Amino acid sequence: QVQLVESGGGLVQPGGSLRLSCAASGSISSINEMGWYRQAPGKQRELVAVISSGSSIRNYADSVKGRFTISRDNAKRTVYLQMNSLKPEDTAVYYCNANIRTRILGIYSYYWGQGTQVTVSS
Repeated sequence: QVQLVESGGGLVQPGGSLRLSCAASGSISSINEMGWYRQAPGKQRELVAVISSGSSIRNYADSVKGRFTISRDNAKRTVYLQMNSLKPEDTAVYYCNANIRTRILGIYSYYWGQGTQVTVSS
């Protein structure tokens, strides 16, 4: 069984920075793309950033381009989201997502983390 655990959220002032981490664990044979999503109160969950298995492809939502950077460490089975120049509109619960093949099932499926709160306020 796969688990994704996010960390690094918290309260930060506008213009500040946070670094989110998401570590995958369990009976994993391979991890394809990994990504970050966020959901603000009363809004739909939206894609923030996605990174390919070899980190050669990185895509971002227009609202975060130039401010956020996604990266991954395959040896640690961890994906990161460096968030700079944070704005109040970045306030949301941030969720980790990963396309993972397990040793038991042998097929790729998507998994979600439990979410970590990011609040940007003065």
